[in-house]
Amino acid sequence: MIISASLREAMETPFDVLIDYTKPHVVKAHTLSALEHGRHVVVGTSGLGAADYDEIDAAARAAKKGVVAAGNFSITATLLKRFALEAARYVADVEVIDYASAGKPDVPSGTGRELGELLAKARLPATSRPVSELSGLPETRGASVGAPRAVQVHSVRMPSFVLSCEAIFGASDERLTIRHDAGSSAAPYVAGTLLAAREVIKRVGLTRGMDSLL
Repeated sequence: MIISASLREAMETPFDVLIDYTKPHVVKAHTLSALEHGRHVVVGTSGLGAADYDEIDAAARAAKKGVVAAGNFSITATLLKRFALEAARYVADVEVIDYASAGKPDVPSGTGRELGELLAKARLPATSRPVSELSGLPETRGASVGAPRAVQVHSVRMPSFVLSCEAIFGASDERLTIRHDAGSSAAPYVAGTLLAAREVIKRVGLTRGMDSLL
C-alpha cells in the first residue's frame, strides 16, 4: 500500500480511477485535477450543484475519461430514487426531506440534492401555491432545487440522525412517503463504490447516480 500526503503526490503513481470521499470545498478541484492527469473519477462526496457537474462533464469529455458521481452509493438509496421517480409520473406534488447528524457541514445531503434535481426533471406541475406567492417567512418552505419544475428540499440537522432521506407525495385525501435510512456502518456503500470503479473506465463524460450502473 502506498500512502501519499496529497493528491498531487498521489498522481505520481500510476492508477486508473480516483475515488473521492473528501469534503465539498475540495472535491471539484480534485476531480478536475484527476481528469487533467488522465484518470477516471468516482465522486462520493456531496455538496456539488448542477453547474459544478456541468463543468465536470465538459472536462471529462474533453479528457475522454469517465466520472461517476452519486449522492449515495447504497443500493437501497438508489432504489429510493427509482421508486420516487416512478411515483412522480402519477402524483403531482412532491417534496424532499433529508436528515443528518448535527455536525454535517453541507445542506442538503448529496442524496437529497440529487433526488430533488431528478424529480424536478420528471415531476408533473405542482398544485401547491408557488413559493414566490407566499407571505410571512417563505424560507420555511425549504430550498427550490432543480428545473424545470423545482422541488422544495428541506434539511434537518440534529443529534441521533445518521443519514435519512424521504420523498413525500401528496394527492387529494392520500399521501405516499418513500424513505431511506442509513445505519452507522460504511458497508452499504462499499459494493456500490466498487461497482462504480469497475464501470467508470468504460465511460466518457459524467454519469450521475447509481441507477444506470445497476
